[in-house]
Amino acid sequence: MLDKQSFSPVNTRPTLSRRFSVAPMMDWTDAHCRFFLRILSKHALLYTEMVTTGALLNGDHERFLRHHEAEHPLALQLGGSVPADLAACARMAQEHGYDEVNLNVGCPSDRVQNNMIGACLMGHPELVADCVKAMRDAVSIPVTVKHRIGINGRDSYEQLCEFVGTVREAGCTSFTVHARIAILEGLSPKENRDIPPLRYDVAARLKADFPELEIVLNGGIKTLEACHEHLRTFDGVMLGREAYHNPYLLAEVDQQLFGSTAPVITRAEALAQLRPYIANHLAAGGAMHHITRHVLGLGTGFPGARRFRQLLSVDIHKAKDPLALLDQAGQLLEGR
Repeated sequence: MLDKQSFSPVNTRPTLSRRFSVAPMMDWTDAHCRFFLRILSKHALLYTEMVTTGALLNGDHERFLRHHEAEHPLALQLGGSVPADLAACARMAQEHGYDEVNLNVGCPSDRVQNNMIGACLMGHPELVADCVKAMRDAVSIPVTVKHRIGINGRDSYEQLCEFVGTVREAGCTSFTVHARIAILEGLSPKENRDIPPLRYDVAARLKADFPELEIVLNGGIKTLEACHEHLRTFDGVMLGREAYHNPYLLAEVDQQLFGSTAPVITRAEALAQLRPYIANHLAAGGAMHHITRHVLGLGTGFPGARRFRQLLSVDIHKAKDPLALLDQAGQLLEGR
């Protein structure tokens, strides 16, 4: 775990709550992204990118598990289907200080299907239950599951209830439901996030039929107004692409959804708080675009926004003084 430095945006670890979370997103929710999002919201639950059991057991697990103390509350999402392997990785997660371990039963890509990872596991509820039991037996932190409402060929409500009921028997009490089925043949992962229709009604029925379970809704949520509406039915909401492309949405999450009385951070303040972290990364030999690629969404919806994005996405690669360029971009956020 990275040492806690003066650039940490938090000093104490908030209590884990799934009332609002940011989805695990491959190539996006890396440690730099999570540090930035934590500046905007102290209470949102953040997830890592999906990490396969093979990567942890056979690769450089320290590289995959390393994170900054400021990122908490933080969950590790695992991809795998061998109970013993998942148990071993869950132990690693707990030893590295993660607040939760989540099993991916929603990713529809061909690559993970071939390794029995992701949404294809919805066709094997007993195996998922075995995986959850093995992880729960191995750790004391929560073990949760993120899944679809079905897969092609197994998309009836009865089959969804069979899946959730079977995994519940293994001791899982928190399910994050992406309210679309996954089409495992013929659609790309990107198409699987858009083409199958959203069925919030199916997820709501699931909550009604399993009232004792924590059901977190995921899929197509874009505003805090929508979050408020869904929280009348569900225990939590999870935002994915909208939280990444429009991250400033998180600036009001603590006040609107967690009752915080702290002032809402401005865009300019958020970038200023990120600056020492960027400087530290540069001093360690890193490149600024590793971090600023996640910040481009701050430049949304105001005069000068396009120039802000250009500075941090195009000009950054030819800047002799990256921090001076960052300061120039920050000036465009003044008063916003």
